[in-house]
Amino acid sequence: MVRIITDTSSMYTVAQGAELGVTVVPLTLTIAGKSYRELEEISYAEFKKLIDEGHIPTSSQPAVGEVLEVYETATAENPVLHITLADGLSGAYQSAMGIRESLENKEHITVFHSGTLCTPQWVMVRVAKEMADKGHTVEEILKVLNEIKDDDKSYMIPQDFDYLRRGGRLAPTAAKVGSILKLTPVMTLSADDRQIEKAGMTRGLPKAIDKVAEGFKNHGVTGEKHMITVAHSSCPEDAQLAIEKLSKAFPDCKITLFELTPVLTTQSGPRCVSIQSMLDPDKNKLY
Repeated sequence: MVRIITDTSSMYTVAQGAELGVTVVPLTLTIAGKSYRELEEISYAEFKKLIDEGHIPTSSQPAVGEVLEVYETATAENPVLHITLADGLSGAYQSAMGIRESLENKEHITVFHSGTLCTPQWVMVRVAKEMADKGHTVEEILKVLNEIKDDDKSYMIPQDFDYLRRGGRLAPTAAKVGSILKLTPVMTLSADDRQIEKAGMTRGLPKAIDKVAEGFKNHGVTGEKHMITVAHSSCPEDAQLAIEKLSKAFPDCKITLFELTPVLTTQSGPRCVSIQSMLDPDKNKLY
């Protein structure tokens, strides 16, 4: 049977992965001069406190040893499928490929570049595990994962201009002007899935959510085929506003709420709302 491995960018904790039957290796973050395995050695509340004190976090790929331990078990009868987050946003994919190439059993190890992060990856991991449990091959699982990959759409709405300024993601003048004018940037994954780029600028969160809804409609998101997820970092009220507005724009779409992990928060800071659409595996009978 195919063994599935992923990291915490998929929104699963180590314990949740174990319950599902998936190996989850934590991403690593460094803040205030100390490194942590996210969701294992530092809570979100502790992480947020350090950010509020002025510390800027950085992130890195999973520990090589933990990935290697799983790879070494791969055989023809029990191959390994590793689902990683988007290359360019993390070194996880390149690191995994490097480990694979160093092993004699590499033909039984497949590293899948999800081209995304967060909740579409969460769906991919669940689908891959369910298909593996039903006896599907790696090739059959990859076909379905690529269908999800080719259709997902991701937006992020960062709102903490001071964090963006301190982290060098926004020039001081731009941060000051944006804060004064109450501007809200809308970010999206680039076409090559390698970086986060600006999709627009609005006046306030409600209009930013409207812009995301417009982007989804232009992308062809429909209630008959898709599901939508909303994830937030320390702003549940903003996430609830997004759910309310998106529920009106897409009344037939299932909308699920998540909380962003510390490493995902590292990209855009506290008070970020992430909104993503993807094919609903159940509605589309993908497998």
